[in-house]
Order: sequence, then C-alpha cells, then structure tokens
Amino acid sequence: MMTAFDYQGSSARILFGAGARARVLEAVDALGCKRALVLSTPHQAEEASAIASLLADRAAGLFTHATMHTPVEITERAIELMRDLGADCTVAFGGGSTTGLGKAIAFRLDTPQISIPTTYAGSEVTPILGQTQAGRKETVRAASVLPELVIYDPELTLGLPLAMTMTSGLNAMAHAAEALYARDRNPISSLMATEGLRALAEALPRIAGSPRDLSARSDALYGAWLCGTVLGTVGMSLHHKLCHVLGGSFDLPHAETHAIILPQTIAFNAGAAADELRPLSAIFGGASPGTALHAFSVKIGAPTALREIGFREEDIGRAAEIATANPYWNPREVTRADIHALLTAAWRGDAP
Repeated sequence: MMTAFDYQGSSARILFGAGARARVLEAVDALGCKRALVLSTPHQAEEASAIASLLADRAAGLFTHATMHTPVEITERAIELMRDLGADCTVAFGGGSTTGLGKAIAFRLDTPQISIPTTYAGSEVTPILGQTQAGRKETVRAASVLPELVIYDPELTLGLPLAMTMTSGLNAMAHAAEALYARDRNPISSLMATEGLRALAEALPRIAGSPRDLSARSDALYGAWLCGTVLGTVGMSLHHKLCHVLGGSFDLPHAETHAIILPQTIAFNAGAAADELRPLSAIFGGASPGTALHAFSVKIGAPTALREIGFREEDIGRAAEIATANPYWNPREVTRADIHALLTAAWRGDAP
C-alpha cells in the first residue's frame, strides 16, 4: 500500500537546450523586468559580458566578483551596485558561486532572478541559500531564494575543465543520493533522484573519454537539473552538513569537498538506509554503495582525499565539533567520534 506523503513541485520555469542562452532577453521580458544586472565570477567575466550583449539595452551592467561560499560582504557590494544602476533583476551566469550571489540578492531585495548555470551544481533550482559570515556557513530556505527562470544550455558546459566536470557532477549526485533516504522523501522525489543519478552515472564516463561530446554534456546537465530539483524538495542529512562545515569554516572548494565526502557518508548511512539506497546500488553495482561510489570516483579521476584539497589533519577534531554542535537529521545516529573517524578516512582517501 502506498504510504502517505507530501509533495511540493518547483515553481521555476526551465528553458533547456543547445543555444538556449540566446533566449535570455525573452526571459527578462517574461519576468516583466527592464534592467538586468549580470553576475559572474572574475574568471567568467568575458563570457558574462557576452550574455550582457545578448540583453542589449536591458543590461544594466556587470558585477564580476562572485566568490565561493557566498560571503555576505560580497552580496552587500552587489546590492549597492544594483541600487546605483537601477537594476530590477539579476542574471547569474556561472556555477554555484554566482548562483548563490543571485539568490542572496533576491533574498534581501526580493528581485526576480534568472540563472544560467555552466556547471552541474544544481543549486539554481532550489530555494536554499548557503552564505558565509564570520567564518560560519548558514543555510536559509525561502521562496524568494528560488530563481524564477533557469536557462540550461549544454553548449556552455563544453569548456568546463574535465576535473571540474567530474567533481561538479559528483556534487550533483550527492543531492540525489541523500534524497533517497531523506526524512521527508516521497515517491516523486525518489524517482527524480534515481533518474538523476542514472543520467550522471552514464554521462560522466562518456565526458571523461570525450570532453566535448555535446550529447554526453546534455545528458549530464539533464541529470544535474533533476538532482538539484530534488535538493530543493526534501531535506538533506549528514553529507551536506559536513560539506557545509568544511566549506564554510575551512574554506575548502565546494564541488571537490562533495566529491570526496560522498562515498564516506553513504557508506556510513548504508546500514540504516539499505532499502532506500538500493537504487544507488543498482546503478553503480557492488554490495556496498559507498564502496561503489568510491570506485566510480577513482574511475573518472575525481579526488578522493581531503588532504589533496588543502584540509589539514589537525583540523579534523574542530570540524567534528562544529558538525555535531547543530546537526542535521540523519537516518543513523551520529556522534563526534563517528565524524572524527569518517573525516580521518576522508582525509586519507581510504575506500569505505
């Protein structure tokens, strides 16, 4: 018998397809806006300028200082520019850093936002904002945080470096993997999570072999959309808590941290959520989903050790303390000793 559940679908409008970025002016018009501030990181300033050119006289200007973990002080600078230029919406071009900035602006000003992702982060379809202040990362969930319109153009991912492609894809997969055992999961979220995992599991090895394969890039972006949508509909657990701590308090790179932590947290929860994780085991094979994910990471050349991305062994204890001070719900009880052991294995890069 089907058990009772609650389900709330995303209200974001999705434009998906090769060349879809050309519809950005149409998107601004659809929101009833007149002047759009285009956002990017410094690294993607040139590409963001091309997006501004597509907007013609609807482009209010560029803000190219988005950075990892969405520091509050950067958001305040962007808001000041919004007001100076009279912008009434934002177009966030890039990965999770730029998407986060667009969300932070919308949270404070309630202005419409368009997201044009160039990675597989998935945050563009969630009502969740992660921002950093005074060395701590906080999470905000609000309707105003969800972008009204997302443009997925797989052509924009063709130039994504191979290493970043793999870690970004694993970041997206982490959303779906935890969604499988979320406390508030439902049949629709589980279907989307399984399909997102399947799409990325098939696409990433193809991209590893042929980085400019547009078909594989399209499949990966489709999978990332599904995984991100799931992230926005159900709660997350231990994996995301640890990644928020490692990113917000130790300034570790977002996607790489997700990629390294994912096999360890799935292995930790596998005994308490064996039935829920069965789709993941079916996709990756093997008796242990955590071990299978680790092997998949090795296969596609993703990092597997926190020490490879700058995390110090002497910080493990402090990270465990922060992670257990205000824990997320998790299918298995978590102690500080558990977190210390898990992070130690992740620091070394051990297979779970």
